[in-house]
Amino acid sequence: MSSLNQTPSGDRVHIGIFGRRNAGKSSVINAMTGQSLSIVSEVKGTTTDPVQKAMELLPLGPVVLIDTPGIDDEGPLGRERVRRSYQMLNKSDLALLVVDAEAGFLPEDRAMLEKIRQKKIPYLIAVNKSDAAASREPDGLPEGEDILWVSAKTGENISRLKERLAALAPQETHEFPIIADKVQPMDFVVLVIPIDKAAPKGRLILPQQQTIRELLDCGAVPVVCRNTELAGVLAAMPAPPRLVITDSQAFHQVAQTVPQEIPLTSFSILFSRHKGDLEEQVRGVSALDRLRDGDCVLISEGCTHHRQCGDIGTVKLPAWIRQYTGKELAFAHTSGGEFPEDLSPYRMVVHCGGCMLGDREMKYRIRCAADQGVPIANYGMVIAQTQGILRRSLGIFPEAAGLLEG
Repeated sequence: MSSLNQTPSGDRVHIGIFGRRNAGKSSVINAMTGQSLSIVSEVKGTTTDPVQKAMELLPLGPVVLIDTPGIDDEGPLGRERVRRSYQMLNKSDLALLVVDAEAGFLPEDRAMLEKIRQKKIPYLIAVNKSDAAASREPDGLPEGEDILWVSAKTGENISRLKERLAALAPQETHEFPIIADKVQPMDFVVLVIPIDKAAPKGRLILPQQQTIRELLDCGAVPVVCRNTELAGVLAAMPAPPRLVITDSQAFHQVAQTVPQEIPLTSFSILFSRHKGDLEEQVRGVSALDRLRDGDCVLISEGCTHHRQCGDIGTVKLPAWIRQYTGKELAFAHTSGGEFPEDLSPYRMVVHCGGCMLGDREMKYRIRCAADQGVPIANYGMVIAQTQGILRRSLGIFPEAAGLLEG
């Protein structure tokens, strides 16, 4: 199995390719990959929606290339496409700004460059169509920038372009591990994974896989069982485990089974720290107690999947929240790459663990909410709060537990 197939999308380097219509963004992508991944046409605006493609790009390794619509598009629909291009900056670990050598560096290029700088994204400017440029100095080209002349048509400097991007790539994307800093070699950790109709057939979901792998990497001993066998597993163990980690949907049953002296948390809470901002989301969960009749809660998931009967985001969470608050609430839902820029219609955001999102995008969503004064909390925290066990589930993170109200 190749490293491409082994590497989750959220852990790949995301490279956003930006520029005006017909600057040659799609042609540069095809030249870098040696494949016809993006449609190329002389007609302006061929790329009408952001297109993400996971692949192996040497010497970088597993990446996601994001081909975006032109940042000079026009009209109501064109302005929406430009907005979506800018939104792709939130997904990008690296930004490649493609400039048309014949047209020069225009105001749209400068505006995009300023936004890339504001977001502190490592970037490179590629001046494309060097083979056709009448001048080696396009009008308005900024001085002192990391600029590389390339030709998607002839292949000039395409290898250097990939090398320069590889040099800019972040070496470590995660500020915190999933669990490695909370266990020691030979610690037993019980992972509770319900196998019901909502579980994917024949496999574990990504957070479960990644947690097991990290425990193995640090020499701990993962013990995996269903919630229905948990009591027997605990009774059969020669000593209490260091920790029990459960799927959030089984929190209530697992909390009743696991003795109080054994630390308990969920995959979702672990990922709140691993990919987001644990303390901000702990503060946000208290908003459940301030919800009023008629308030709207946004439930946002980072992936798209087939909704089943009893779906966590659209069925179970709304039911638990309504039962906990006793209020008549409205719920809105987003999934995948959708996340509203304007959160003012919502009194609270409840977000998944973000296992399919990159760190940059997950943290962007949390900052969006914080900047607009809209509380945001993680699925696992909200479920734990509605079950009355949030303080216990945060026991392995005492600093965060200390932020709980009451």
